[in-house]
Amino acid sequence: MMHLICHPKSLGFSILSLLCAIFPQSVAVKNLKAAVIIFRHGDRTPFKSYPTEVYQESDWPQGYGQLTKLGIQQQYKLGQYLRARYANFLSIQYKREEIFVLSTDYDRTIMSAQATLAGLYPPTGSQIWNRRIPWQPIPVHTPTNSLDFLHTPIPGCPRYDRIQNETINSHVFQEVMQPYMDFINTLARNTGYTVRDLKNLTNFNAWTTYDNLKIEIANCYPIPSWATPSVLAKLEDLSELTLLSLFGIYKKREKALLQGGLIVKAILKDIIEAKKPGNKRKLTVYSAHATTIAAFQMAIGVYNGKIPPLSSCQFIELYEDINRQYVIEMYYRNDTSGNLHPLTLPGCSFSCPIANFIQLVSPVITVDWAKECQK
Repeated sequence: MMHLICHPKSLGFSILSLLCAIFPQSVAVKNLKAAVIIFRHGDRTPFKSYPTEVYQESDWPQGYGQLTKLGIQQQYKLGQYLRARYANFLSIQYKREEIFVLSTDYDRTIMSAQATLAGLYPPTGSQIWNRRIPWQPIPVHTPTNSLDFLHTPIPGCPRYDRIQNETINSHVFQEVMQPYMDFINTLARNTGYTVRDLKNLTNFNAWTTYDNLKIEIANCYPIPSWATPSVLAKLEDLSELTLLSLFGIYKKREKALLQGGLIVKAILKDIIEAKKPGNKRKLTVYSAHATTIAAFQMAIGVYNGKIPPLSSCQFIELYEDINRQYVIEMYYRNDTSGNLHPLTLPGCSFSCPIANFIQLVSPVITVDWAKECQK
């Protein structure tokens, strides 16, 4: 996959200079060498019911936490988008050495990965095994060790647990929460949660309430009369604060070191491996959660403060420029329109030289996670 990049100082008239005049953002041709993507699963059913919830698990096809038909459609479209984006990079036919897919061990993320792969690799030629079924099986792996770095917040880290307790009791967190206290008192009466349960955002009770109501709306379930647009807006704010409390607000660097930094470390490993002679892998895919994308983005300072939407996708791409220098570019697809938002690592240019990128993210990368966790 080749991209045209134009430097402001181009000399003489040529096809290149003409193209640079047409595409001023683009200097030199660069080649895509590898890509790593992290996506959130598609639409799913609720995790659980809040105390006054009308709908229970039996009201949802397949029960709690499962991918819906809408979710399958969202992920299939993401796969088609990837096929279009990487049309000149990935082989048209599935080749196992070109792609590796890792999913957290949840039905919704595994199924999301499968639906995405169905859109990315519809069988062609010799890979058609049944002309009535435009699909082929492609491996989706799950973590083989006890440390699932994709499912954040990663449990079993005493140091992180202590920092979270400090966060909830910190002055900065109390200040952030103060404007919502009247709303939380009203919300407690409507949902059946205690005020204490709703104030402690890290137990996800406020987020669960917001999440359930949004899912019910998306799937045409009637919602309670108290769930007005203004209530939903404030619940969205509290849900966003939940993510910030998990990975930011207080002792951000320490949290990044113990959480999102592990994702950064894994991605850097993928990128460095791609530079090695003889490497054949082109695309690494991580099927995960909203918290995964947020943890990664907060760790490197590119988070926009919003909950990553269903089927959102983070791109990290490695290019080799005309001078045979490697650069990393990042994009974020946070809706289903196909628009990519470029993300610039703080302290670097958008096309960030790989050495600079590694240096800038090194403070959040741990060598020994268990030791850092003070287990």
